Amino acid sequence: MADHSHGATADGGHAGGHGDHGFAHTTPLPLLIGILAVLLVLTILTVSVTSFDLGAQGNLVVAMVIATVKAGLVVTYFMHLRWDRLFHLILFLTSVLFLILFLSMAITDRSEYDRDIDAFRASQAQAK
Repeated sequence: MADHSHGATADGGHAGGHGDHGFAHTTPLPLLIGILAVLLVLTILTVSVTSFDLGAQGNLVVAMVIATVKAGLVVTYFMHLRWDRLFHLILFLTSVLFLILFLSMAITDRSEYDRDIDAFRASQAQAK
């Protein structure tokens, strides 16, 4: 039978020095702990902002901004996008752009029917 070890040593390493095999980047533990601390602070900030009345739109905007920052940190450091290929970053940003486009169109479409919904609720209240 053929030997398929390809120069593997007894400790599992490779003697041939093939270089990078596409494994994930090793992130230093202090950096990960720092990112975790920032995520926890942002989570506490999100919860504490709900005690202030900024209006329905204001609270939503603040919560979405904080959530976007948190998602960016997770994708950048915990999912190693910072050290990945540029193509993957472009692919990720394109998907985020389409998500924003979809949500903005859905919100715009909802405002078209607000008058009908209000009229229906008013007729239901009169019927009672």
